[in-house]
Amino acid sequence: MRDQETHTPYSDDDLDATTGEYELSERQALRRVPGLSTELTDITEVEYRQLRLERVVLVGVWTEGTQRDADNSLTELAALAETAGSQVLEGLIQRRSRPDPATYVGRGKVDDLSAAVLSTGADTVICDGELSPSQLRNLEQRTKVKVVDRTALILDIFAQHAKSKEGKAQVELAQLEYLLPRLRGWGETLSRQTGGSGRGGGAGGGVGLRGPGETKLETDRRRIRHRIARLRREIKAMRTVRQTKRARRSRNAVPAVAIAGYTNAGKSSLLNRLTGAGVLVENALFATLDPTTRRATTSDGRVYTLSDTVGFVRHLPHQIVEAFRSTLEEVAEADLVVHVVDGTHPDPEEQVRAVREVLSEVGADRLPELLVVNKTDAADEETLLRLKRLWPDAVFVSAHNGRGIDGLREVIEQRLPRPAVEVRAVLPYDRGDLVARLHRQGEVLSTSHLPEGTLLHVRVGEALAAELMPFVAAGDPAVAGSR
Repeated sequence: MRDQETHTPYSDDDLDATTGEYELSERQALRRVPGLSTELTDITEVEYRQLRLERVVLVGVWTEGTQRDADNSLTELAALAETAGSQVLEGLIQRRSRPDPATYVGRGKVDDLSAAVLSTGADTVICDGELSPSQLRNLEQRTKVKVVDRTALILDIFAQHAKSKEGKAQVELAQLEYLLPRLRGWGETLSRQTGGSGRGGGAGGGVGLRGPGETKLETDRRRIRHRIARLRREIKAMRTVRQTKRARRSRNAVPAVAIAGYTNAGKSSLLNRLTGAGVLVENALFATLDPTTRRATTSDGRVYTLSDTVGFVRHLPHQIVEAFRSTLEEVAEADLVVHVVDGTHPDPEEQVRAVREVLSEVGADRLPELLVVNKTDAADEETLLRLKRLWPDAVFVSAHNGRGIDGLREVIEQRLPRPAVEVRAVLPYDRGDLVARLHRQGEVLSTSHLPEGTLLHVRVGEALAAELMPFVAAGDPAVAGSR
């Protein structure tokens, strides 16, 4: 999705080892300014309105788990709201066995919520869950301010941060699929568009407009469905391009490593440390959405790719998972998943569980996984000791200061798939091109020089092994098998 990915992922272009300072300053230059927004009084077209979230009150329903789990969830919602450009004024939690079907929170809590909105001067309420259309409408009527749920908030952040053509198309698709069942008249402006004498007439009737009629709401739904169909066709075409790139890497026997993890766990920082990719780094949720693929080389000269992917979050909206499925398939097609965990998070186990849940949805749960605990420079020693006992095979690093990065490279190299065919071949000295390919695509076990050429003992893929057959050393045929 990121524009850089259009380049060959294993080109020799020099990479600028930055953290995306230009993109970061551009993003910060377009912050919302409280008090300078204008309410729309008449919406006559289907449009994508950026959520106006200057001053917000948060509300959550605690249905299971501990009080700490509920607090962590609301803290994460506050971080999401701040990422979207809002100022969090207050947070409320209600203990219930299940959300109220009418108002999400109980009747008494709605009164407390309305009082909090009035006393703080908030203009938006954000709920820590996905609301039904009726819950949304009832809460807005009771609180007299706009109500936004967790899904709409995440979609708004995605819309702000998507940069590439594919990313914008995926976010728009997710927004429209979320909007379609919730579409309703804003105020009294969506009256019947064409009235009809045959149906009792209507306010929108007139000469040349009398007939069966169609409501403005029905027109909007039809147009949204057409737009959704078009976006799906465009994303399907982009998916074909991705599949072509993956097929080329597979043909060249280039192993693929996908970096996955919770949002703001430090995936982009880690990619920058490992490859000098120059990806934007910001201490915010979903700072980077468009995945970046970069080439890396093992100590013995083998080439592999590292891909940064979109971050995950607990209760990631299913619209996002479906819209970004073509992007998440990059993870499912990888040979190794580097799962990055934030060592400073109050509940890293829940982060790991949420990420694995999304990975299972895209068929990547059966892939080899390497847990990497990041931000060890900021985590306290007691937490790190507990996590080492919990995940003894995990690698502990700090992308900020580089501690543990060399060890991580070594572990990734060890986990990469080994070529399947072992060959001893004598290559003439004029076949330097083939020798270079063996170093790049295979695993060179030993090299020696003979009068007639270079004797190489290598592990390679089946296609490259077939090319080497004319040069196989006499009396020492190719042997298939893995180490």
